[in-house]
Amino acid sequence: MYKTITLFLYVCLLVSCAGGGKSGTDTGGLPMDMKYAELLVMRETDDFVQVEIRNPWDSTSLLHRYILVPSGKELPKQLPEGEIVRTPLRNAAVYTSVHCGLIDELGAADAIKGVCDLQYIYLPKIRQGVQNGTIADLGNSMTPNIEKLMMMRPDAMFISPFENSGSYGKLGKLHIPIIECADYMETNPLGRAEWIRFYGLLLGKRHEADSIFSAVEKSYNGMKAHAARQKTRPTVVTEMKIGGTWYVAGNKSTVGILISDAGGDYIFSDVASAGAVPYSPEQAFIKAQEADFWLIKYNQATDMTMEELAEAWASNKYMEAYKRGNVFGCNLAKTGFYEETPFHPDVLLMEYINILHPGTQEEHTMKYYNRIK
Repeated sequence: MYKTITLFLYVCLLVSCAGGGKSGTDTGGLPMDMKYAELLVMRETDDFVQVEIRNPWDSTSLLHRYILVPSGKELPKQLPEGEIVRTPLRNAAVYTSVHCGLIDELGAADAIKGVCDLQYIYLPKIRQGVQNGTIADLGNSMTPNIEKLMMMRPDAMFISPFENSGSYGKLGKLHIPIIECADYMETNPLGRAEWIRFYGLLLGKRHEADSIFSAVEKSYNGMKAHAARQKTRPTVVTEMKIGGTWYVAGNKSTVGILISDAGGDYIFSDVASAGAVPYSPEQAFIKAQEADFWLIKYNQATDMTMEELAEAWASNKYMEAYKRGNVFGCNLAKTGFYEETPFHPDVLLMEYINILHPGTQEEHTMKYYNRIK
């Protein structure tokens, strides 16, 4: 076993260093137009696609540069600097449930050969694959089983980066391409969805990816235009007190933008942040109590009731939305909210419009949010 692993690492090192001479970063290729994604830049030549991911935490630097070369082609003698990835991927390790779901939607689920955090993945194909041994359970995404990972010999690893993640410790020394899935750092809902195009290139599903994104874009912008024509803009607050904190989404976050695009006024629109900001519950309540609508997410076996909400924190029943019966909840235990909505923000926008402007658009079945009874 030890000799096999050592030989594998040596071969991986040779492959990662292959590619002939490198000629800087100027590919001479044509830019692939990205309409919404701000962190993704792609250029295409006849021989390869160069993909650059901008660092979300440092606008002056790159997070990663990939050179995607089809497996059937000989490596060009002159390549720009970057990590060579042979496409399409056939043997990938995927660390997140959201990307497992997207890969399945692209019709490339067979490329998933290893996963982390299995307890959060509900795709039958994945769970069945782990059960019958065709997909490796790599354990916790923060401390994956390195031995299992090396034995499966992945051609890439899909990982969500975080600030100062650096070289990923032991993972970075395996000489296996790390696909840094920084899509979650995009602030525009369509910007994150547009990353489908990058993942489609990696998996040999370019046409499928472009078709999915085009449909999402058309649907989203159509509903956004519909919401903009409404005469009222009700105020909205999201989430609730959890423990000793109420996390408030910033006005530049996906949540803040979705509410605005749905024809609502976000009650915390003065919080200039692209992420969630921790507030004391008492501090958040001062403004939150005024909102016309209240949207919350929770995770429990049965759907939450208004009585349970009042019992969770006495101040909840003094919220204006609570008094009006305008509290809508998404039970994460019964939906694939986090797995499905990132690349289909149009579906979430539709639900927000149904809540804020009922009866103004064609009836749709609510998939995630329902009025709390």
